[in-house]
Formats: sequence, structure tokens, C-alpha cells
Amino acid sequence: MAKGDPGGTTRGRRAAPRSRKSAAGDPELVQLLTPEGERIESVTGPDGNEYRVDFTDEEYRGLYRDLVLVRKLDAEATALQRQGELGIWASLLGQEAAQVGSGRALRTQDMAFPTYREHGVLYCRGIDPIMPLGLFRGVDQGGWDPNEFKFNMYTIVIGAQTLHATGYAMGITMDGKTGTDDGEAVIAYFGDGATSQGDVNEAFVWAGVFNAPMVFFCQNNQYAISEPLERQTRIPLYQRAAGFGFPGIRVDGNDVLATYAVTRTALDNARHGQGPSLIEAYTYRMGAHTTSDDPTRYRIASEVEAWQAKDPIARVKAFLEKQQIADADFFAEVDEQARRESVHLRERVLAMPNPEPVTMFDHVYPNGSPLLDEQRAQFSRYMESFEGSAH
Repeated sequence: MAKGDPGGTTRGRRAAPRSRKSAAGDPELVQLLTPEGERIESVTGPDGNEYRVDFTDEEYRGLYRDLVLVRKLDAEATALQRQGELGIWASLLGQEAAQVGSGRALRTQDMAFPTYREHGVLYCRGIDPIMPLGLFRGVDQGGWDPNEFKFNMYTIVIGAQTLHATGYAMGITMDGKTGTDDGEAVIAYFGDGATSQGDVNEAFVWAGVFNAPMVFFCQNNQYAISEPLERQTRIPLYQRAAGFGFPGIRVDGNDVLATYAVTRTALDNARHGQGPSLIEAYTYRMGAHTTSDDPTRYRIASEVEAWQAKDPIARVKAFLEKQQIADADFFAEVDEQARRESVHLRERVLAMPNPEPVTMFDHVYPNGSPLLDEQRAQFSRYMESFEGSAH
């Protein structure tokens, strides 16, 4: 687990440049680790902030372990769905650095509001990875305690969580929990397609007007299901923040170090009362939108191959090897741990009991209600009508 704060030594790093152009000639983004595994000491972003990290060797290895484990568990979930054990699954393949980097940047007191794809952030918050699989298997509604882990339940409705997060952040301010190093901040995750939703833009308005301690974290994975980015916006997404009165920045979402540095800075600014900001993590969805999607219908193989060269895990591995921070035994040990944990996850999913249909009423209200009791009774009689019949 990475715990280091922005700051730095100069081990294996190049001199500090300004933010870099992406390979496709897109606007500047913050990058601290190139696709070839070359380490950049620090970067001055277009916002004037200097971004850098200072991790120990053990913390660098911890980040690599996080990335590998998250990818393997995600792959296991995809396999389970393909074998009929899950109803659906939204893979994070290719977005591991955006999620692990931002997830590790959160402090204990910070609150996160996810979509349905933030399995890597969930892992970083210490939640058992079996929890979202129960949701997508139809066994429960997710099962973790948002207050305990400071990680809200998955939100399926596109963009709705940004309003929930903004309201929560406004409450933090009203409770006097900002303005110090121990203050609280809130992060809301969403995709590039969600930026076209009214809820997201309304959240921008409220957060800006009320100076909410919010970080809006957009994982721009280039596609809103099948719709490419150019169908969503005429300008880079991070530049939209200016219209709502707060700063925006684009980071290389396949660079776990830069993502960590940018997110930690944004969160700390928020907790000190400096208001909201928008981070656009420029990344790529390597797999399908969900297991119900076929991406070969709307994108070409050469595009996917170009992004494979920017793989978030491969660049960290290259860095560790070049700096002699990890050896073959370490990489083999991580792979074996990932294999064991994925097998264990599969075994636990297959052992999940099938709930009785009537249990869908159990947790609608904490103390029930007369109307709910009536609905439960009606449904029970309906189910009982099939007993002993040929249906």
C-alpha cells in the first residue's frame, strides 16, 4: 500500500518539465511515469502546481501489487459472468492506475462516491472484493457499510452519485469539518459519458456556488458505451470546470504516480476550504463497457493496440526493474498471490447461497412499514400458489 505524500527525492528521475503533450497530440496532461517506465522528478501543471511523489521502495512495490491484484480479481469476475455465475460485470481493465492512484490518495476521513466500476478504489478502501460480486450475482445489494469504509454503495444510475457527493460535501462544510490538515474531503467518480448528464452539471453548479470540499474525478476512458469522446464534448473535459468557477486538470490516467499526486493535491485543497476541482484522468477502457457490450462493433484493433503500449501495470514494472527496486522473485510472488486470491474469490462466489425471493423486502426500510408488510404478504401468497403445481 502506498502512503507517501507529494514531495521527493531524485532516484532515477529526469529533470522537471511542464506538463506533457499526450502521444495523440491532445492538450497537456500531468505525467510522472512514462509508458517506457521512465520516472520524471516533478511536473508543473497548467494550474501552476508542482506535482511530485516521494515513495519508499516498499511503497512503489505496494502500488505494483495493488495494480496486479485488482486486475486479476477483475478478470476473475469477468470469467465468472461469462460462465453464468454473475448477471453482469463492468470491468475496469485498463483503468487500474486511475483507480489505485486516486484510491491510495484518499485519507482515512475522506468519503468516496463510486459508479459501478470502481472496484480498484473499493479494494484500496479495504472492502472485501466479494462484496460487489454479491450485488451482480443478485444475492444482496452490495453489503458493505459506507460509514465504516467511507465508500458509498455502487450507483447504477449514471451521474446520480455526483449530486449525492455534493450534498455530503456541503454537509461537511456546515459541520465545520474543513479548514485544517485533519479536515474532510469528498471525491465523486464518473465517466466521460456522464458529463453529458444533467445530474453531473447540476452537481458542478452546487459545488461551485457553495464552495464544497469536492473532487470530481472523471475517468475519461474514451467511450460512453459505444459513443466516442468527440460525441460528448467540443473541448477537453477538464476545461469545463472553468465555466462553473473552479479549476480543472488533466492527468495521465494510466500513470499511477501522477494520478496519486494530482488527486492528493486536489483533496488537500478541498479539505482546507479551497473548494471543488475537476480531475480528468485520461485513460482507456481496454475491455467492454460491460459484459453485455461488444466493443468490436465500434472501435478498431489498432486503436486498442496503441493503448496497450501505455498499459498502466507494464510501465510500473519497467520502472521497478530499471531502478532495481524489484526482482523476478518479487514479480513471481505477486503473480502467485493474485492467482490464489482470484481462486479464493471464485470459490466464495460459487458458495453463495441463493436467497429466497421474499427476502427482497427485508432491507427496504430499517423498521419495515405496513405497506411493505402488505406487499410481502401478497408476494408470499403468489409464490405459494406455485407449490405442488406443474409450473
